[in-house]
Amino acid sequence: MKKALMIGLVGMFLLAACGSAAGGEGMQVTEYWARAGMMDGNSAAYMLIGNYTGADDALVGASSDAANAVEIHLSQTGADGTMQMMKQEKIDLPAGTELELKPGSYHVMLIGLKRELKAGGEITLTLHFQTHEDVTLTIPVQDAADMGGSGMDGHNTMP
Repeated sequence: MKKALMIGLVGMFLLAACGSAAGGEGMQVTEYWARAGMMDGNSAAYMLIGNYTGADDALVGASSDAANAVEIHLSQTGADGTMQMMKQEKIDLPAGTELELKPGSYHVMLIGLKRELKAGGEITLTLHFQTHEDVTLTIPVQDAADMGGSGMDGHNTMP
């Protein structure tokens, strides 16, 4: 009985160690939304990405039929106090971690919108990972003010 209990406890420990802090499984994307934006303008998509695969990975790109180009960006304040935008070739996603893409930080940039993105609408966005299969999402469009966004992501997407 003691041996069975010990094996069970060791098994539970190993499962906890190999899983995530948040208890997810696989590659999970949650809390996603995109900013409203005008046709020919820019917008951005935000989300929480959890890598619960047990192996390191990276977000290496994204695509959407809603924009002429889609890039991964990092917004940050430069030494002179102005917001700077830097295109990222990838964002590392170590095993067992979560990464929040949010205004003023990492985000998926939608460049040259093919149509107006109105609050209440949706877009399709596909995330491309280094090793994991693509993840395609139907993302709701929101006004940044409704989502607590600062409007300070450096892309002038607010009308």
